[in-house]
Amino acid sequence: MSRVNFDQLLEAGVHFGHLKRKWNPAMAPYIFMERNGIHIIDLHKTVAKVDEAAEALKQIAKSGKKVLFVATKKQAKQVVADKASSVGMPYVIERWPGGMLTNFPTIRKAIKKMATIDKMTKDGTFDNLSKREKLQITRQRAKLEKTLGSIVDLTRLPSALFVVDVMKEHIAVREANRLGIPVFGMVDTNSDPNNIDYVIPANDDATKSVEVILGAICEAMNEGLQERKAEKIDTEAAGEGEAPKRERKAKAAVKKERTKKEDDEALNANVADKFAKDEE
Repeated sequence: MSRVNFDQLLEAGVHFGHLKRKWNPAMAPYIFMERNGIHIIDLHKTVAKVDEAAEALKQIAKSGKKVLFVATKKQAKQVVADKASSVGMPYVIERWPGGMLTNFPTIRKAIKKMATIDKMTKDGTFDNLSKREKLQITRQRAKLEKTLGSIVDLTRLPSALFVVDVMKEHIAVREANRLGIPVFGMVDTNSDPNNIDYVIPANDDATKSVEVILGAICEAMNEGLQERKAEKIDTEAAGEGEAPKRERKAKAAVKKERTKKEDDEALNANVADKFAKDEE
């Protein structure tokens, strides 16, 4: 069963593309027709592609890896923030910091700076500073929080990137391509799908359209996370079941060792007695 159905996508306006004159010829396989100078996206292909992308992301989530969501356009910001938070994934909804993937260690330093400021506030060092220094540090913290607050948990490079508008976020896509990170993207009729590993042909300008696609994707990821949790519990239970067995084996080995030692000692005593008698 598909994660999204045709009517659902139609209602959300996922089928609306851009004006005919703005199209990218590489998107031709995903275009159904042209109506009033606007391209219409083939929703049957969208349904199939959503399922394909959802399955791949489910496996990534199940393996405990991170997926970075990117959407800096106004219509998609809030939706992406809500959906990504619901599955505990990092996201970028303000400006994409150039080099965030290719120059990741520097970005991590900025995140550590935030942690340092928080630490200063907690241990009272912050209170000893002058009024001007306090103001500067507070402003710096607010600025870092705005751009990097949502990726604090990202300790290593993400295993995949989910982009809402691949044309607007072309820098993020290029960085991911350079590092070989798979890119999942909502691609409109004016965008180039060639650099995207998992293309989801859809209207990337309508909030409702973004919400429907992301809803299906995050639901799949949530399933993956639940399966991971269940497997972990099963493994732990199996481990607990094996523990008494291991203990019994260990006890048996100790007993065997003790018996062997006693036998050896008895044998040595017999040999010593015999030797003493022979001497006499």
